[in-house]
Amino acid sequence: MSVGLAERGVAAVLLDIEGTTTPLAFVRDVLFPFARAHLTGWIARHHDDPEFRDVVSRLAAEHAADRRDDASVPDWRDPTPAALHESVDAYARWLMDRDRKSPGLKLLQGLIWEEGFKAGELRGEVFADVPRALRRWRAAGLIVAIYSSGSELAQRRLFGSAGDGDLSHCIAAYFDTAVGSKRDSSSFTRIARLLGTTPGAMLFVSDIPAELAAARAAGCQVVLSVRPGNPDDGDRAGYEQITTFDGIA
Repeated sequence: MSVGLAERGVAAVLLDIEGTTTPLAFVRDVLFPFARAHLTGWIARHHDDPEFRDVVSRLAAEHAADRRDDASVPDWRDPTPAALHESVDAYARWLMDRDRKSPGLKLLQGLIWEEGFKAGELRGEVFADVPRALRRWRAAGLIVAIYSSGSELAQRRLFGSAGDGDLSHCIAAYFDTAVGSKRDSSSFTRIARLLGTTPGAMLFVSDIPAELAAARAAGCQVVLSVRPGNPDDGDRAGYEQITTFDGIA
């Protein structure tokens, strides 16, 4: 199908990452294992950095809430640096095992990935149609923004090293869960305001029907991304579907 942006009055295109711009397999089989493999070493190298203190603060708050509800949560011990390192490591792995959308974990993973991107050990991956679509939309004067549960830092690094070159110049803004849950309509209202537009003039593209439902409730236009490897996750009925960005012009 094709989506005519001008005739629909679209001023901003807001994109999910996993299963929309980027194969799920890249996140699942490359990024997540990289973070797990480098977790312990990253903590040891950065324990005196402000970024690590930020991670600790966020994870400690989340741990206290999780511990009240789930006895399987690892203990949090921090009387010494070694005990704190072990606590962060164990709790982060507990969150990873459950694929939790934890803000503290997302920040930690993003910092680990940033090191990998800088070292050239990681390069972003996007579908072949994504670079030309981003350039086409930018040339048309549209606002292009990203909204993902992955940290803003990780998003920047992914698009800065993806496709056939740096795509970050095509993207006006990046949003993560600091702006709110992707399943909360108020998050989309907030993003539209930050982009200087209205929800009705914003098109959100995602592979998750529940996210599209939240965006639609906020008044946004929505399109379901159906990419290779995407699971049939939720009720797709009632959503326009695309398999490539080539038809969004």
